[in-house]
Amino acid sequence: MRLLLDTHAFLWFIGGDERLSDKAKEAIADLENEVFLSVASLWEIAIKINIGKLKLPRPFGELIPEQLMQNEITILHIELSHMTRYVDLPLHHRDPFDRLIVVQAQKEEMPLVSKDETFGSYEVDLLW
Repeated sequence: MRLLLDTHAFLWFIGGDERLSDKAKEAIADLENEVFLSVASLWEIAIKINIGKLKLPRPFGELIPEQLMQNEITILHIELSHMTRYVDLPLHHRDPFDRLIVVQAQKEEMPLVSKDETFGSYEVDLLW
C-alpha cells in the first residue's frame, strides 16, 4: 500500500509520540508499504522552526534526512497536476499546507495518514 503522511503524523512517528494511533504507527513502520511525505510538510516544518513554533531534538538538516532514510520515507514533490487540482479544492480546510497534502493524496490515490478530522470533508481515504 502507498501512504501519504500528514506533517503531524510524520513528526509523531519519528518522535515516538503516543498520540500517533497504533494503526498509523504499524502502517508507517510496515516496510511492505510505500510511505511518502510531501515536500509541503518539509516546508511547513522549516517555517514552524524558523518562527519558533516547533523545536526538534536535533538540527533539521541532520534529523529529517536521517529519519527519511532510516524509515524509507520518500519525498513527494509538488507537481503541476497537484496545483491544478488545488485551485478547485473546496475551502473546508483553510491551512494551505493541509490543502496541498489533500490534493496530493487525491491525485496520487493514496490514503492520508492523519488525525485531522477536517480532511473527512474531502474525497480522501484517511488512515488513523
